[in-house]
Amino acid sequence: MKRFVAIMAMFLFVASSTTLAVAGPQQEKMKTCNEEAGKKALKGDDRKKFMSECLSAKPSEAAGKLTPQQEKMKTCNKQAGEKNLKGDERKKFMSDCLKG
Repeated sequence: MKRFVAIMAMFLFVASSTTLAVAGPQQEKMKTCNEEAGKKALKGDDRKKFMSECLSAKPSEAAGKLTPQQEKMKTCNKQAGEKNLKGDERKKFMSDCLKG
């Protein structure tokens, strides 16, 4: 019985440490929102409301603008549309545009 408990404890420890070591995007978002709420010294219902809005916001909304990669993608996509590129020509143009 003691051996079984020891094995289960070891299993739970390994499982929890593995989960904590691999922080996903949601955990990162939670951490960021929590830090912002702390900086604003929010408490109670105000904190709950802020956290809810912060966690439900899309990345671009949270930042208030597009990331540089998103801006580049938007610009290249617009240029490809203006040139009426389709299929392989569009793929090549987008690839070259995003690299440059």
